[in-house]
Amino acid sequence: MALIDYANPSKFLSFADRVLPWLIGCAALALAFGINQVYGAPDDYQQGATVKIMFVHVPAAWLAMFGWGVMSIAALGTLVWRHPLADVAGKAAAPVGAAFTLTCLVTGSLWGRPMWGTYWVWDARLTSVFILFLMYLGVIALWRTIDEPSRAARAAAILTLAGAVNLPIIKFSVDWWNTLHQPASVLRLGGPTIHPDLLAPLLIMAFALALLFFALHLAVMRNEILRRRVRTMHLLQAQAAPGS
Repeated sequence: MALIDYANPSKFLSFADRVLPWLIGCAALALAFGINQVYGAPDDYQQGATVKIMFVHVPAAWLAMFGWGVMSIAALGTLVWRHPLADVAGKAAAPVGAAFTLTCLVTGSLWGRPMWGTYWVWDARLTSVFILFLMYLGVIALWRTIDEPSRAARAAAILTLAGAVNLPIIKFSVDWWNTLHQPASVLRLGGPTIHPDLLAPLLIMAFALALLFFALHLAVMRNEILRRRVRTMHLLQAQAAPGS
């Protein structure tokens, strides 16, 4: 079956029902293995055991930005290509991305308290990630405010593409401004600078949380398609009712 065939909601539901249990199982196994690797990872010579917050914080930050990237591609699919499932994918990614952004902010605050002496500072990286979280909430609120799905999809797509400008700000804020965050130590042109004993469990946890992201996104997409079918059935029943 060609990839374009999954644009059909019925075929996509069939695909989701087959893949989702396996995806959830793989995510659970990867998380269990990743947590085991994190437990065995050495403490940092300066930060001690608090460095292990990194194994959740950093992947959550990556997936927070990835979620908005997924929404931006879906927004183009809605406005340019009129893909039948684009708005479903964009709407489903919003709560998942918001959850990972909140995880990033909370774990960052817990990590910052022993390292910086405070839970929060208004530096460029923290502020731009906080703005990303507010934008996620704005998109979710917009979907809830407009009842008609096609109108809500267009409005959410425009807001999503406008908010995409924040992604390079988050990425390069540590290079453009003087912040408490260190420069990139994993995703950099010269290669990672982090020690291999810490890099390996970090990448494993990133892979595990990415599987969790995809599982959650697929599940929310499936539920959204089913919710829209129920809504359509209710509208048809209301129109067919006597006296309507």
